[in-house]
Amino acid sequence: MNQIKIGRFIAECRKKANLTQMQLAEKLGITDKAISKWERGVAMPDTSIMLELCDILCISVNELLSGEKINMENNNQK
Repeated sequence: MNQIKIGRFIAECRKKANLTQMQLAEKLGITDKAISKWERGVAMPDTSIMLELCDILCISVNELLSGEKINMENNNQK
């Protein structure tokens, strides 16, 4: 797991969802400082909120942990 890559992916997905760090933090019941740490690759989301985070960002846990969108069509061909 590359924390910096994951952090950039979280930031990208958050922006695509038109959410600020504060708005995402409020939805998750955490601080915007925690979101900032994730996006900078300093920390990782706690496992207890990963599913909720993924639901909000419309990504899977696998995508979150890989730091990129997974194309299911290409994945099935491998």
